[in-house]
Amino acid sequence: MRILVVEDNPDILVNIVDYLSLKGCTVDALHSGTAALALLARQEFDLLVLDLGLPGLDGIELCRRLRAGLNPLPVLMLTARDTLDDKLAGFEVGADDYLVKPFALPELWSRIQAVLKRSRQQRVRRLTVADLVLDLDTLKVSRQGRDISLNPKCLKLLEVLMKHSPNVVSRATLASELWADEPPDSDGLKSHIYLLRSAIDKPFDRPLIHTVHGQGYRLVGDDHAPDH
Repeated sequence: MRILVVEDNPDILVNIVDYLSLKGCTVDALHSGTAALALLARQEFDLLVLDLGLPGLDGIELCRRLRAGLNPLPVLMLTARDTLDDKLAGFEVGADDYLVKPFALPELWSRIQAVLKRSRQQRVRRLTVADLVLDLDTLKVSRQGRDISLNPKCLKLLEVLMKHSPNVVSRATLASELWADEPPDSDGLKSHIYLLRSAIDKPFDRPLIHTVHGQGYRLVGDDHAPDH
């Protein structure tokens, strides 16, 4: 587990870092919201422990910018402010939990575990590959923030490809997922692949669905070069 702690009080920062390190976490520590925003643009973390009262770019603004950039990183906000308005302000900008100072380190650890558990459960219901998103609860599909309408077969096809990404999914597996024990001829699958590509690839500047000749299909982002 990799955690970024952003806290401008050096004593609190050292205590948190030492405690989380003893729990087996890899911890990065910063005391500036501006530095944290720059680091988060370059590296991935499992959770952000964020002080609200940072100088310059404070915790509220940092969290707001993360969410505006569609960064789903779980955020546990720390603050000495315990009024309802302060708490609501943190939740409104996308914080996942709120811990008021002073706090016991075991409580911090318990909150971290709870936030991560909720985050993992939410991610299971939301598939993301590059800029393509499929919400498994609402069946809403979007790419680059634009909603995409798919028929039920294409939705199922997309779900299977996204769940297996970046791996290749065989034609037999895709046909079985779509038609169970009564798959149509090969043209049926090709037709649905064509419809899916027309919806999620054709309107955009780079394709995500790639044919792996003799094997099947794979759905990948830029970090995985397609097979030809």
